[in-house]
Amino acid sequence: MSNQRKVAVVGLDCVPPELVFERWRNELPCLKSLQEEGWSARLESVIPPITVPAWSCMMSGKDPGELGIYGFRNRKDHTYDGLSIANSTAVREDRVWDILGRAGKQVILLAVPGTYPPRPVNGSLVSCFLTPSAQSEFTYPASLKVELTQKFGPYRLDVENFRSEEKERILEQIYRMTEQHFAMARHLLSTRPWDFFMMVEMGTDRLHHAFWKFCDPSHRKYEKGNRFENAMLDYYRVVDRHLAELRPLLGEETSVFVVSDHGAQKMEGGICVNEWLQQEGYLSLAQPVTEMTPLAQVKIDWSKTKAWGEGGYYCRIFLNVRGREPQGVIAPGEVEGVREELARKLEAMLDDRGEPLGTKVYKPEEIYHAVRGVPPDLIVLFGNLRWRSVGSLGLGRVHTFENDTGPDDANHSRHGIFLLREPGLGKRRLDDLNLLDVAPTILHRFGIPPPAGMHGRILSGD
Repeated sequence: MSNQRKVAVVGLDCVPPELVFERWRNELPCLKSLQEEGWSARLESVIPPITVPAWSCMMSGKDPGELGIYGFRNRKDHTYDGLSIANSTAVREDRVWDILGRAGKQVILLAVPGTYPPRPVNGSLVSCFLTPSAQSEFTYPASLKVELTQKFGPYRLDVENFRSEEKERILEQIYRMTEQHFAMARHLLSTRPWDFFMMVEMGTDRLHHAFWKFCDPSHRKYEKGNRFENAMLDYYRVVDRHLAELRPLLGEETSVFVVSDHGAQKMEGGICVNEWLQQEGYLSLAQPVTEMTPLAQVKIDWSKTKAWGEGGYYCRIFLNVRGREPQGVIAPGEVEGVREELARKLEAMLDDRGEPLGTKVYKPEEIYHAVRGVPPDLIVLFGNLRWRSVGSLGLGRVHTFENDTGPDDANHSRHGIFLLREPGLGKRRLDDLNLLDVAPTILHRFGIPPPAGMHGRILSGD
């Protein structure tokens, strides 16, 4: 490949192939043209398929275990003090732009998850939704913040409280955030030299979580003729128009990727994992709770507790191991037996109708190339992600259809989208790709061999 080629990556968080490749294909002319002019495929995400760590995995060619990032929040040690947010300081592996920068390539990064706090790059960086506020230092160089704020107003880093019933406000904020991000992208592409450009739009993710039940007739909470029935399609059309406006600035000779970190699907409900652990005798409370209470606020009798779980789009089970946790009760030699027992019971769980849930349980060391940091003892995808994990206690039952962190209609799914358009490539529908294939494929466009330890296949049009 020519070492003079440019590469642009537009990330659309949480976008599923079922919408872009099938249901709304003919409603989205720009995305359709990319499918007609280049390569398209379903893109299998990492486990867990969530924004943090998936984008950093995609751009480093490393899996979550190698990064030591197992979710948006992670245990920092083996105490019981809860989880800490994984921001850019948690990413200790090179990502594509680090490698390109050292090779003298100019980069522009906009709202890519895992870039706050901002680090120096060979070019320009606007950090991601993890930025605490528009008053934070969110750019590199720092002077870029002043320029962007003067031109576009305060940085719209995310949608405030997108798990609420204030649907009109949420939708307005999604639109305003997306408009600002694409306007910033056009500005940066027009005013900065660049070889590699990447932006990620989070509006698609926020839209799915807030509006899926309004737009999916198969959702158990769907109401025909509701006022938001077309909210998702209307927004996708707007995103497609933004992509169409961006394309001329990218150039016809540029390799253009459009990718998502994972997909989305309707959420059937929630599994109250700690209620289940309590019922099964693995979790013991020092004081009973009679109303929905976050796990961190519950008094647990650690001397009688073998395991606890964390809520989220997927579940993490942690064991209370003697010599590892402060009040551990499981002997080290019994850990594997307890893990096997828990995995077997979890995979046998039934849904609210008495049907098999279809839960998938993983041991970190069996799915990752390395296991760094403080991993969960088990990773659980309830109903293969059709059900989320509810960590709170006090409901008194295992199945619920109300989310303990606010209204949420969708969960993630294992496959996102992959589109690649570049000169001479030709139309082709590929078999499923893996998220880790993206980084080495980008480097190949610059004639840079993937460094040792970077996983994934090089997708070459040569």
